[in-house]
Amino acid sequence: MKKEIISTDKAPQAIGTYSQAVKVNNTVYISGQIPLIPETMEVLDGSVEEQIHLVFKNLQAIITTAGGTFDNVVKLNIFLTDLSNFPTVNQVMAQYFTEPYPARAAIGVNELPKAVAVEMDAILEL
Repeated sequence: MKKEIISTDKAPQAIGTYSQAVKVNNTVYISGQIPLIPETMEVLDGSVEEQIHLVFKNLQAIITTAGGTFDNVVKLNIFLTDLSNFPTVNQVMAQYFTEPYPARAAIGVNELPKAVAVEMDAILEL
C-alpha cells in the first residue's frame, strides 16, 4: 500500500500527530476540520453558520489540492456539540453539494478541539 500525503496551506495545518489528508489509490481520507482560519490558526469568532461555512471552505481547500471537488465526496461525518444546529448544517451544506449527495453521519458530541461547535471529516473517491 502506497500512501500519499495531501497538504495545503489554504487549510489549517495539523495541530497534532496527523496529516490533513491521506490518499491511497483513488481514495482520499480527510482529517477532521474545525473552523480555524488557515492564515492565523485561530478559531473563527462568528456565528455557528459562519463556522460551518469555514469548515466547508477548509475541506474544499484540501479536496481541491487532492484533485477533486465536492462531487467526489462519498462520505461526510459531521460532529456537533449542539444537535439543534443540524438544520443550519443542512442549509449550508446545500450551498456546497448537489445531488446525488454523499453518505453522511451527524453525531452529537460533548466537546470538540479548541471548544468549537462543529467538526467535519470526509472521504472522497477520485
